Formats: sequence, structure tokens, C-alpha cells
Amino acid sequence: MNEASFPTVLQPLSLDVVSVQSQVIYGRVGNNVAVPALEALGFSVAAVPTVVFSNTPHYPTMHGGALPTEWFEGYLQDLSARGALHALRAILFGYLGNPRQADALARWARALLKERASLRIVIDPVIGDHDHGIYVDPCLVDTYRRDLLPLADGLTPNGFELAHLTGLAVNDVGSVVAAARTLLTGRTKWIAVTSAAPDTCARDEMQVVLVTRTQAEVIAHPRIDATPKGTGDLFCATLTGHWLGGVGLAEATTQACRHVVQALRHTERAQCAELLLPMADSHDNHTTKARECVSKFTYRIFQCKQPLPI
Repeated sequence: MNEASFPTVLQPLSLDVVSVQSQVIYGRVGNNVAVPALEALGFSVAAVPTVVFSNTPHYPTMHGGALPTEWFEGYLQDLSARGALHALRAILFGYLGNPRQADALARWARALLKERASLRIVIDPVIGDHDHGIYVDPCLVDTYRRDLLPLADGLTPNGFELAHLTGLAVNDVGSVVAAARTLLTGRTKWIAVTSAAPDTCARDEMQVVLVTRTQAEVIAHPRIDATPKGTGDLFCATLTGHWLGGVGLAEATTQACRHVVQALRHTERAQCAELLLPMADSHDNHTTKARECVSKFTYRIFQCKQPLPI
């Protein structure tokens, strides 16, 4: 019998990242942002939708809703059944449709962590913002606290979400750091707070506060006069991608800020209603815009007074 007689054994698609969050038909939020951003950084990504909407709710019409729990659980289970997770490096949690999805996601993630403790989990606890208040099922706040946050290596809440998760005031950088530190327990090693303490920023700046067990770093970046949805999703995905790529957390956070600033500048120039990703630009334009942004980031680093145990 010659070699040609033996059937070829096909290997499953190998995934680096599973991104669990929203999907829209029109627009750039959730997995519509996270997947192309991570793929542009060289990662193989599976997108698991929690909801499918025609567009985001700020438009006059919107259709769709949360995926049935049975479907959602099946998506997660079938990824394992297909053998696609043998090289999985990270899971992203984003917008969730309801607490039942959160329960299913927590069970699935816990089972994976038992198999591979090195798996990284990054959670963007999407709850709401200062402009619109809470725009998810309010029960998700308690579900995040109880079931999801303990699974995370890192979190990327905005200032509004940090306040709701901790019940603490976050009016200045000191209070943002103090609130974030209450969440640095168990697996959770870092929190990058976006739109942090906006009233303390210069008029033309915004700031991200990165808090670890031993120090905090404030990264100030330019404020761009464009307000499309999806910037938080882009920030979380690119931070995770650079972190998986081997750079330190501070540099990964800075690179994520640069991606967001570049995308907002691109969106502003095009006068587009939806976020335009800088990865769509030519390499030369991308490099030029990256240089444009580098000199406009400022940093403040300070040691936490009482470092948490490692």
C-alpha cells in the first residue's frame, strides 16, 4: 500500500484569541472592531456574539437582541469540541446581553482555566458611561462583581464603570487608583481605566490610569473632536494584542491609546458617523500618524503607598 492510500489528517484551525462580545450589522463596535484590530496584529481570532443588532441604539431604529442562551452556550462548547482551543492564549469579554450569558461564560472560562492556568482573560466590563448612564441589564453589575471579575487577569473599565463596580467615588486620579486597587484580588493583576477623572484633565487631553499591584501610571493623550462608538472596544482589543505580543503593560496601554487616537483622527478627517480603523490606511500613512501621536503622550508614574501582595 503506498502513501497515497492513507487519508490525510486535517488539523483544526488554531485560535489565539476568543472574543466574546456584541456584533452589529452596521457600525464599528464590539467584535466588528475587536476582530480586525487583533487580526491586524497577527492573531487568529474567533468571534462569539452575545447580541446581534442592526446598529447601536443611538440611531432612530434598531433591530435584534441577545442570542438565546442555548445558542450562546453551544457556540462556546463547539469551539472546544472542534479542537480549536489547544493553543488558545487569551479570551476577551465585552458587551453581554444578560446575566444568563454571564453565567454560561463564567462556567466555560473556569473549565478552560483548570486545563491551562496560563490562559489570559481580559474583561471590558461594559455597563455604561457618563453620557448615557447604565445601558445594559442592571443585574449585570452584580454578576460582574460576583462571577466574572475574579476570572480576569486585567480589566478595562471606563471611569463610570469603575465607580459602579466598586461603589466608590472616582473624581480624581488618587480616587481612581484607590477604587481600582480594591479590584486587584486573586487573579486580577492590572486595571486600565479609560476616560479617567475627566474633570482633572487639560481641555485638550484625556487620560488612562493603569493600576497594578505596585504602582500606577497615568497616560495622557490628545482629545479628538470625534465621538463615534467603539473606542473602548478598540482600546481593549489592541491593549490585549500588544500585551500578548510580549510588550510590558505600560507600553501595551500606550500603544492602545495610540490606536484609538489614530482611529479617531481618521474618523474625524473623513467626517464619518462610525469609527474608521487606522489599519485600513496604507502602511506609510499609518507610520506617519503613529509618529504624529508619539510626542503628544505624557506620563506620570508613582508608587502605590502600600503595594498589594504579589
